[in-house]
Amino acid sequence: MDFRGKKYERGSNWSDPEVVELLQLWADESVQIELESCLRNQHVFNRIAEVLREKGIHRTGDQCREKIKKMKLEYRRIKDNSKAPRGGRTWKFYEVMDRVLTSRPALAYGSLSGSMMAQQVLQGSMVESYHHQFASSALPFGHSQHPELMEIKCFSEPNMANSSRIQNVVPRPGFSALHRLRKKRKGQRVRDPLDDLLLKTLTSQRAMEERFLQMEERRFQRDLDVEERRMQLEQRRFELEREHEFRMFNVFAQMLSILKQSHSSSSSSVAMPRSLDFSQALSEMEGMGGGGGNLQEMRFRPLTKRRVDTHGFCNPNGFQRSPYLSARGNFANMFQGSTEEGYKAYHADKYDEDKNPNGIINFGTSENKLCFDLMSKRLTQSDMDLMEPSLLQYPDWKGHLFLREEVARFLTYYCKAPAPLKAENVIVLNGCGSLFSALATVLCDPGEAVLIATPFYGGITQSIFLYGNVKLVYVCLDSKITGTNTRPFQLTVEKLEKALQDAQAEGITVRALILLNPQNPLGDIYSLSELRDYLEFAKRHELHVIVDEIYMLSVFDESATFHSILSMDRLPDPQRTHVMWGITKDFAVSGIRFGTLYTENQDVANAVASLCYFHGVCGPIQHKVAQLLKDRDWINQVYLRANHARLKAAHTYVTDELKTLGVPFLNRNAGFFVWIDFRKYLKTGTFEEELLLWKRFLDNKVLLSCGKAFECSEPGWFRIIFADKTHRLQLGMQRIRKVLEEREQEILAEEKEQPCQSDQDGKADSTDEVIFVSRHQEPTCASSSNLGDLIGLLQQQMRSSDWLQKNTAEQFAQEKPEIYDVFNKLVGKQ
Repeated sequence: MDFRGKKYERGSNWSDPEVVELLQLWADESVQIELESCLRNQHVFNRIAEVLREKGIHRTGDQCREKIKKMKLEYRRIKDNSKAPRGGRTWKFYEVMDRVLTSRPALAYGSLSGSMMAQQVLQGSMVESYHHQFASSALPFGHSQHPELMEIKCFSEPNMANSSRIQNVVPRPGFSALHRLRKKRKGQRVRDPLDDLLLKTLTSQRAMEERFLQMEERRFQRDLDVEERRMQLEQRRFELEREHEFRMFNVFAQMLSILKQSHSSSSSSVAMPRSLDFSQALSEMEGMGGGGGNLQEMRFRPLTKRRVDTHGFCNPNGFQRSPYLSARGNFANMFQGSTEEGYKAYHADKYDEDKNPNGIINFGTSENKLCFDLMSKRLTQSDMDLMEPSLLQYPDWKGHLFLREEVARFLTYYCKAPAPLKAENVIVLNGCGSLFSALATVLCDPGEAVLIATPFYGGITQSIFLYGNVKLVYVCLDSKITGTNTRPFQLTVEKLEKALQDAQAEGITVRALILLNPQNPLGDIYSLSELRDYLEFAKRHELHVIVDEIYMLSVFDESATFHSILSMDRLPDPQRTHVMWGITKDFAVSGIRFGTLYTENQDVANAVASLCYFHGVCGPIQHKVAQLLKDRDWINQVYLRANHARLKAAHTYVTDELKTLGVPFLNRNAGFFVWIDFRKYLKTGTFEEELLLWKRFLDNKVLLSCGKAFECSEPGWFRIIFADKTHRLQLGMQRIRKVLEEREQEILAEEKEQPCQSDQDGKADSTDEVIFVSRHQEPTCASSSNLGDLIGLLQQQMRSSDWLQKNTAEQFAQEKPEIYDVFNKLVGKQ
């Protein structure tokens, strides 16, 4: 075994035979003379180590020197403290060390009648031949004895202390001169102040080792405390799950009781919606559709609950599990169907002024269709047409450096950053949806969650759920202006705190907060003080903040001012703050998938970059985007001026039409959308009625987005996209007017037939931001209201945990088959 090059290893243990061999070599006078005659003696111990290795003792020169040093310290400690009588020291090596260190002849150990004897080991002539013999590994020591004879016995009984004696050695020629030389050198060394410094250094080293051991003990105790705390939290989580389970069964029982009462009563005043029976509620819990007794697919429910609720316009009865797909594949298949029904209908029957004038007009997809002429002209100019080999090869997965540098300069200018932003903090992906997926994957583990205020753009749920299996914890906002709310759907720190506490009480781990600025679908622009409050809240709870500023250049009114996170002089927690932007919205090119992330956290940047292999942007597109972003004069003087003027004109037209209809809406000046209150056109204040109204619009060839698609907590709110050409806006608003007028006539007719219902004032507030307070019906029949509340409560309980994922129908049928059969029979009777 080759020990050359290895450093000293602390904690090496020496056996007694090894120590004996070491002492025999070290005690040799020729070795002692060389040690005394040179300042640097490492080479001496290296040769001692070589001899030991030949004898089967594998030690380094550093280990040999450290061992001798410790034995000398131990010898001096015993001698100075006089802890043992002079005639019989308790340390078994004391006599040997004493003879060497007091200039006595060196000793070799041998076994004679069970005792240790001192033998003369060095002749005068060996001094001259020391170096030659030592270099050839033939030291003048008698090592012919068997290893058992080299053992030094330790006697613990006091009366056996004298049983081991070291006999005087026979004087040798030249010894007195060597003795005087050694004493002279030792006298000089005693007076040398370096000895005191060495002693202090060794003492300090020993004290440090003791402190290190104490720290290790404290760390071990701390680890034990942490493990105990973890066990307590695990026990608490289990208790919360049990409580959650009991609450869900309690809600089930109440629902069954109400249904039983409704069936037993002959009164026609029971106003439970026809489309909502127990079988349908159970199908909603399953999340798969199917028949009333089909519970086979219940295991999908915990993952799909949010999206089935979100897009109820998907017909669950039309979904069948594919045998060719995995459970995750079936979930993705159903997920896609629930979110894209209206979008698919639009593409199947798209409006065209010449070819299909009766087709569907799309006011539901957030696209800017006002600036095609400007963008097509700019993207076809000569500087855009470049085809170099580097653009056709694999790039840096973060994006080409020339593009990231241009993005950094662009964001520095338009975000009004106090200092130039760095290209190394820029990551380029194919759209902000991919950024959400990547960030959710690298910041959260499966089953963990992020905070987000509702209503919000529903595509975020798709991006986060499908890839990372990350949950969303909703901060529910409403249209009421009460207390600290100075505007409808206002996000406050108090609401964030409450949502976070509720999630933690349910055992959900929250890792991040998502902010949309400007907000989609509300159009809100957060002030600097609000942004700082949100960031300080996240810092207190060690949450990452993902800020989506994709509409930052689409603020079309000069009275509104946008403040980017990157414009702050000092971020509360820059390592947990991540800003997103893309050209899709601000430059009216939704067909070009380009998004960028700016983060100062290099760990996050590298983790996201590792996923860019799946979400990269092709080289020619990167070149075009870089050319577009660097053309600052065209952006400021041509594009932004025209784009803002066109957005403002389209917004004014749509809002004027809504005022004419008497429909309330949020009056905002950012984005492409208006948040509209259609609650007065719902027969009952439920999301089922909202879904029916959404389908009514679609049947009349106009596609809108209903509030449930944005997880709005109040039924009846819709989002309309106004960034479209004038002739499509006019025709679309005509179709909307037709639906609303027909709906209003139907509601008036039903009110005459059902005098038990009465109108109530709308909950929207008459402010400068909510125009035209509307009136809408609230559910008045007790049983219907109670059942709807219970179903909503049950849905909330299920979406806040993974109970149904852990307790499948198959498992329930195996554990309690009798109850399962009764339950199936009960469902079949509904």
